[in-house]
Amino acid sequence: MLTVRYFAGARAAAGGVTSEEIAAGSLEELARVLTDRHGERLGLVMKAASFLVDGLTCHDRRAVLPAGATVDVLPPFAGG
Repeated sequence: MLTVRYFAGARAAAGGVTSEEIAAGSLEELARVLTDRHGERLGLVMKAASFLVDGLTCHDRRAVLPAGATVDVLPPFAGG
């Protein structure tokens, strides 16, 4: 199981959920599971989001996620 934490627009797209437990082996699989659970709005955010896995940036959406990891979903931020 993974702990997924949502920030900013990702939290809004997940219906206000701040975190939840999910079973997934990769970020690619996580995006599918979360889209099925919360809808296409979150799916679109997931396509553009950056991810931290246990505090480290992860760009490889096919990399194996360690059991018990915390995944932060960080949507693109506006502003300067």
